[in-house]
Amino acid sequence: MTQSLTITRPDDWHLHLRDGAMLQTVLPETARHFARAIIMPNLVPPVVNSADAAAYRTRIMAALPADLTFEPLMTLYLTEDTDPEDVAAAHASGLITSVKLYPAGATTNSSSGVRDFDKVRPVLEKMAEIGCPLCVHGEVTDRDIDIFDREAVFIDRVLDPIRRSIPGLRVVMEHITTKNGADYVLANDKDLGATITVQHLIFDRNDMLVGGMRPHYYCLPILKRREHREALRAAAFSGDKRFFLGTDSAPHPTHAKEAECCAAGCFTAPNALSILAQTFEEGGALDKLEGFTSLHGPAFYGLPVNTDTITLTKGDAEVAFPETLPAGDHTVTVFDPGFPLYWRVA
Repeated sequence: MTQSLTITRPDDWHLHLRDGAMLQTVLPETARHFARAIIMPNLVPPVVNSADAAAYRTRIMAALPADLTFEPLMTLYLTEDTDPEDVAAAHASGLITSVKLYPAGATTNSSSGVRDFDKVRPVLEKMAEIGCPLCVHGEVTDRDIDIFDREAVFIDRVLDPIRRSIPGLRVVMEHITTKNGADYVLANDKDLGATITVQHLIFDRNDMLVGGMRPHYYCLPILKRREHREALRAAAFSGDKRFFLGTDSAPHPTHAKEAECCAAGCFTAPNALSILAQTFEEGGALDKLEGFTSLHGPAFYGLPVNTDTITLTKGDAEVAFPETLPAGDHTVTVFDPGFPLYWRVA
């Protein structure tokens, strides 16, 4: 028996497209399903000003196949040298949608991130004034803080003080991974939202570590205990408009993932919607899928909801996805959830 679900075409509010040959490979995987995406700026070198953002957007659009429609929502990489007026002009022109905060050293290509938060206060104050959202990688990077505690400590030490001192700053807590993160959003109903990834809804740290290290499940922020996964599922399934999809789909060459010191990131773009439909169905929340993927994000960012739709169908046959895709001289491995998928985008 076939089931069918038609929803407003989704958006992805946290996406890595990379550049060059990798961009050519991964962009169509997102554009087939998603109308828009917040594009991460952590290239090498990073996208730090309006000229960088304009050039990167041009490269993205040049890589888009002619038969697909997609709008990249550009971001600037916040540094201690970011010019508030450049941010304001880029936002006013529609070139950028948000600014991204990486604490220095928090994740892939984040060495140019912020170390002294007082140095970026003028930028954050300008962003609050003009209504430009701040997308936050919410982890401290102190060597003495356990990697599983870094999100909770960031909320207490960095995020909450910033929000209290700069009223009106709109903040997206990207890829929350803990009950602490979900609870903080639930306790603050103004100017605060959060994205949740596919992998953090379906896995906990046991899935990554028990029986051997699974490098394709390794991402940052890292997978946490099951109690945290359950809190994220409850948030996503609740229909609360403060929670929305940000896949954080993050491709790396297969050899960089399957390495002694593996790269952090899960390439989920090809099968994200199939996994989500199955996960929401299993959680008795299939009626909340459209809100999570298609409605809550535009509401937070003040953007119109997409006018077109997609249809998901569920059949008896398992849906097959390629194990890898060619990317220049390398391959990129498609995320495998480890269980059969039966929902597909029609």
